Amino acid sequence: MNIPENLKYAQTHEWILVEGDTGTVGITDHAQAELTDIVYVETPKVGAVLEAGGACAVVESVKAASDIYSPVSGEVTEVNEALASNPSLVNTSPHDEGWLFKIRLSAPSQLDALKSPADYREQIG
Repeated sequence: MNIPENLKYAQTHEWILVEGDTGTVGITDHAQAELTDIVYVETPKVGAVLEAGGACAVVESVKAASDIYSPVSGEVTEVNEALASNPSLVNTSPHDEGWLFKIRLSAPSQLDALKSPADYREQIG
């Protein structure tokens, strides 16, 4: 399992990469492997205000549809438009080209509640 060291992780298998006051969010390599072939991604709308832990997106695979939860609170500033025509990017590049959305953090202290790479590695065992 690929668990990049520069990311923070949510209990619900989302990751966030923070740069300044903006975070890029996606699902983990473990999550995409569990879902198998992703066929559709519904991202939140730009301008949407999200709450930490709130459902904000949907990823559909050949097996099931899964809610995606925002790891932090804030406003969506950008979505990954490439996923509309190529949702499999979440499978092939979950931590790079397969990101879901970017969010301007409204409460950066919420990052403290997320897991380190070591803690996430332990969670998925």
